[in-house]
Amino acid sequence: MSFGSEFKEFALKGNVMDLAVGVIIGGAFGKIVDSLVGDIIMPVVGKIFGGLDFSNYFIALSGQTATTLAEAKKAGAVFAYGSFITILINFVILAFIIFMMVKQMNRLKREAPPAPPAPPAATPEDIVLLRQIRDSLQK
Repeated sequence: MSFGSEFKEFALKGNVMDLAVGVIIGGAFGKIVDSLVGDIIMPVVGKIFGGLDFSNYFIALSGQTATTLAEAKKAGAVFAYGSFITILINFVILAFIIFMMVKQMNRLKREAPPAPPAPPAATPEDIVLLRQIRDSLQK
């Protein structure tokens, strides 16, 4: 088997194609969740907590004085815990949504029909004869 045909067989297997589709959709879905967290949820959370903007919470490790995270990163090392909080919230939301999707998919899966009962095993001839004798004695 040549390298090309071996690779083609591998690449066209169902599991590989499913994985590729899942990764592509997951990447796009991740961007949607990033936007949801960054553009909708975090501004609301910031408003609830008095106008906080988590993205600009940082500790300058190089002693620089900056008002925004971008300026501080240009000047030196920064401990950006606000960005971490935003990403953590993003992860929790994404994990919850994926959990709900998997739960729904499992619920929608049709249960496999029960297996039909096994046919009775052939009764040995001596048992059949004994039953016939029993039945004739009962009469």
